[in-house]
Amino acid sequence: MNVIDLFAGCGGLSLGFEMEGFNIPLAIEKDEWAAETYKANHKDTKVITDDITQIINLAELLPKDMIIDGIIGGPPCQGFSLSGNRDKNDPRNSLFMEFVRFVKFYKPKFFVMENVTGILSMKTKNNENVKDLILKEYDNAGYNVKICKLNAAEYGVPQSRIRVLFIGIRKDIEFIEKDIEPKATHLGNKQITIEQAIMDLPQIEAGQGEEEMDYNCDPLNNYQKWARKKSKKVYNHIAMRHTKRLIERFEQIKFGESVANVSEEHKQRKRGDASKISGKTFSQNNMRPFPNKPSPTIPASFQSNFIHPYINRNYTAREGARLQSFPDYYIFRGKRTTMSWEKNLSQYQQIGNAVPPLLAKAIAKNIAKYF
Repeated sequence: MNVIDLFAGCGGLSLGFEMEGFNIPLAIEKDEWAAETYKANHKDTKVITDDITQIINLAELLPKDMIIDGIIGGPPCQGFSLSGNRDKNDPRNSLFMEFVRFVKFYKPKFFVMENVTGILSMKTKNNENVKDLILKEYDNAGYNVKICKLNAAEYGVPQSRIRVLFIGIRKDIEFIEKDIEPKATHLGNKQITIEQAIMDLPQIEAGQGEEEMDYNCDPLNNYQKWARKKSKKVYNHIAMRHTKRLIERFEQIKFGESVANVSEEHKQRKRGDASKISGKTFSQNNMRPFPNKPSPTIPASFQSNFIHPYINRNYTAREGARLQSFPDYYIFRGKRTTMSWEKNLSQYQQIGNAVPPLLAKAIAKNIAKYF
């Protein structure tokens, strides 16, 4: 089945569908570095690096005789997100209409649109439910839609990450609602923990690591064996440099605690005046998660959200990729981190923004079974 990936990011959703035998002839992603990562890892896909609102002539994108069976993607959701200000006038909120435009043009058998849970309670400035408007658009386009709320940890991803999926089936195809949502495979003690996901990677200290490294131990469990398949090296495994004071602060943080819990002498200092405490603390700022549980949600800002369970430093990009269920052969391009004025997505941001590939694989497997 041929599938188009819109707002493709670095390719997590595509990868999951490819793992289940789907073909991705086309992906669209505006960010240059994310698109570079996508191209490097999906060599057979045509990748258009452009603003989707500027892509006017859809008939020219693919061969005329190619049938598109599905459209997948996650329109940017910052405006819908429960974190942040949920700005009703955020132009990114209307980007889902671009998704609808592609669905109307290609009329695929199915679509999968991924988003944050905040979309379910979002209202427009006219006090209408965004969710109802989305369903109405798809109804008009000729699709029945099932809304699924899935936790990635229940599908083999070592991370508790709840996302909403709008899964649409074209109205000329039988709509069996109960068969659309993939059944959870990893409940209770079957869930993959942080420790199981990352502890075979080289145990480097702050400031250590290289873009390409050797493994220095054998895989210790099935998840690690799976992650290392087809990879001879460890990539993107460089730890950030930290000041001595920051490492001393990290030493104070126990499992389940963050910067908010450190003693007075180790609290964050004001910029420009180290004698004063900044007063700003966030409970997920440099939090040390429990190693024997799945990770909390890995956001785009995870480079400073978490510290390693056992080492006094932030995660590397590869550790974040493992917690998102990217296999080790998947190499991330672009800069590792960026300054606020740089417009492209860093490796950390690409990883945090992605749909976990193993969650995407479970969705793809269920769709293949449905058809």
